[in-house]
Amino acid sequence: MTMITSLIILQFVIMDPLGNLPIFISILKNTSASRRRFIIIREMIIALIFMLLFLFLGEKILSVLNLKTEIVSISGGIVLFLIAIPMIFPSFNQISNNNDQQEKQSEPFLVPLAIPLIAGPSLLATLILLSHQYASHMWYLLISLFISWFISLFILLSSNLFLKLLGKKGINALERLMGLVLIMLSTQMFLNGIGSWFKI
Repeated sequence: MTMITSLIILQFVIMDPLGNLPIFISILKNTSASRRRFIIIREMIIALIFMLLFLFLGEKILSVLNLKTEIVSISGGIVLFLIAIPMIFPSFNQISNNNDQQEKQSEPFLVPLAIPLIAGPSLLATLILLSHQYASHMWYLLISLFISWFISLFILLSSNLFLKLLGKKGINALERLMGLVLIMLSTQMFLNGIGSWFKI
């Protein structure tokens, strides 16, 4: 049980649902409550699928593609950076046009909620390493992953409460702040990948 508990804590901290909650709120601020819940569940399921793939097949996938784990970190940093720019500098159309058609077009799918915010490069790389370290205890890894995923899902589904508490203006301000945070995270992620690459 001690091993499972430590694995749950490790995976939960890397998923960082509390840190990602403001980003989820700002990205989904223009969607209805029911649609927001559907998107969160959908993106979390997609993230879980990628987690399971990297847990069981991660090393094989990277070897087949001739990619190293450092590349996952570098590419994840670039994607996060590109996502952060519109959050800080929204275009005129995004500000003035809020019709349903635009909401459907701007609805996130796969990126950035599932990847890289939940199933980010740090988590995917960690799952690959854990599968090596606990090769004879894969059931422990699987159980701990599902538990940490369910806890993260529960936290993110509570975003409606935060939306009501903060209001539209609060979410707009939070979006700018999260954009700045994403810039810093993407830069750190990119530099970590570059640093690890040159250590090879």
